[in-house]
Amino acid sequence: MPEQNGYVNIEHDHGISTITFFHPASNSLPGKILKDLAGAIDKEGQDERVKVIILRSAGEGAFCAGASFDELVAIENEAQGKEFFSGFANVINAMRKAHKFIIGRIHGKAVGGGVGLAAACDYALATEHAAVKLSELAVGIGPFVVGPAVERKLGVSCFSQLTMDATEWRSAEWAKKHALYAEVYNSTQELDDAIARLSDKLAHSNPAAMQELKQVFWTGTEHWDKLLAERAAMSGRLVLSTFTREAIAKFKTGRK
Repeated sequence: MPEQNGYVNIEHDHGISTITFFHPASNSLPGKILKDLAGAIDKEGQDERVKVIILRSAGEGAFCAGASFDELVAIENEAQGKEFFSGFANVINAMRKAHKFIIGRIHGKAVGGGVGLAAACDYALATEHAAVKLSELAVGIGPFVVGPAVERKLGVSCFSQLTMDATEWRSAEWAKKHALYAEVYNSTQELDDAIARLSDKLAHSNPAAMQELKQVFWTGTEHWDKLLAERAAMSGRLVLSTFTREAIAKFKTGRK
């Protein structure tokens, strides 16, 4: 698999499916990886042999840096913009529709869409290095697509704090306090040990009961197919603005 372009990989082990994504730019998410990730989650989420899914990224740095800036600046019209941001919508919708519980392994910082991925997990475990930030407003857009998942998990108040204070990190402990993370560990070894214990328990639990519980957990989100498509169109329009073009260029060149 060509690591220079990133990848999505699936591994199976006694009813546990581990989906790993990677991109050399701090695990950012270009359209191809978003498409592959949504497809992998949908496939594993419907597979009767799979009892539980672990979602993780590769490497030791960031868990996920969010949207690919290279692809954002390449967007030329609203249709392309909606298509790109629909990639995030498709991943979140695949996660909520999966028949399996999804455990998130958040080993490092999560930005923008990365926070959305963590929020859409049914149970997220993290290390103390897994700070979070919704940086979208700082580049002239907003966390419209991931917003419903973040708001559902953290509540309106915390979502608005993250959204408005878009340049500031919130610590992993802050994220745990506000229910984004179930637990925070001092090291990736402790994190992996905890995930192994939980996933093994779930792999030996009643699949039918877990599927019913999954539906209960996500009650009230049945309209998200339409909602997230509308949110993708919002972002697709805003990304074309002069403000956003200039802000992204500054971020890419390291200027303030």
